[in-house]
Amino acid sequence: MSADVQDPKRMLHVLQHSLGRNQYGKNPNVREDYRNHYCASEGHHSFAACREAVALGLMLEWTPSEISGGDYVFVVTYAGRAYVAEHSPAEPKRSRGQDRYRRYLAADCGKSFCEWLRAGGAS
Repeated sequence: MSADVQDPKRMLHVLQHSLGRNQYGKNPNVREDYRNHYCASEGHHSFAACREAVALGLMLEWTPSEISGGDYVFVVTYAGRAYVAEHSPAEPKRSRGQDRYRRYLAADCGKSFCEWLRAGGAS
């Protein structure tokens, strides 16, 4: 399927963005997809990629309406989700320190990083 794609990076980005995922195809802050849409009109920089995704069965297209502000609405199909899983690059490895700092950010405790470390948050 990817051999037929005109701009595979743009299409992958559109599919990932439609699902609220990062460049590695992951939702870093949630367990499941929380959205599935992409709004674009003719002349938008991603409109051609959306239309191509529709032609490949990776997205469905809904006609413009008031609720979408006059834009077309594109939604990702199951085949599109599989495309994201197959074509997204692997996340780079993180060091122990980077993992620790991410745990601090996720804790959202109102303390500085040093205070959080001293309070035993790193363990």
